[in-house]
Amino acid sequence: MTAPPPHRRPVRVLLVEDHDMVAEAICLALERSPDLRIVGRAASVASALADAERYEPDVVLMDRRLPDGDGVGAIPGLLALIPDVRVLVLAGEGSAGVAARVAETGGAGLILKARGLRELEDAVRRVAAGEVVFGQDLLGDVLGRLSGRAPRPGANLTPRERQALRLLGEGHTTAELSELLGVALNTGRNHVQRVLEKLGARSQLEAVTIARREGLLE
Repeated sequence: MTAPPPHRRPVRVLLVEDHDMVAEAICLALERSPDLRIVGRAASVASALADAERYEPDVVLMDRRLPDGDGVGAIPGLLALIPDVRVLVLAGEGSAGVAARVAETGGAGLILKARGLRELEDAVRRVAAGEVVFGQDLLGDVLGRLSGRAPRPGANLTPRERQALRLLGEGHTTAELSELLGVALNTGRNHVQRVLEKLGARSQLEAVTIARREGLLE
């Protein structure tokens, strides 16, 4: 007589999301599946690190933007606490640059909030099983960056755009930046916009954060 298959425990998930309605919807969706279990909820990077150490989840479902920091930037800290944990980043919008950052910091994938709850459930299962989960439109850039074939952020900035980035890093406004560069305000704005696009940043603050991480302000 064949023995029954061994019982597999549910995938333990730590959800890190600061918007209550979004968190509630995700919890309800995941907990209706017998193979998934929410072991904790956090609303900040700091509480995520504390809860990860406390609950030792299999998967951390981490919002990208949190009140006290960047969810992607928190990945190394989570891996330092639990080397085998799988971190799946949840984002409102995605870009190839952000996806590559997730992979480079040790994350298991990036999924957009607009994808729907069933796709989110599937993504959690897949990363728990050892897969990496990125959209097809982002996967090529991720693989290129990890293999060294794709340029690092900022490699395609022009000299003038690098000047603009350094001035942003010093805390100058767009108006001050334009004056220091000796260009019209609209030209200065265009420089800043191109810097954001090339770094995959949504704001000047995020562009400066990426630039510091990549050593572009040294």
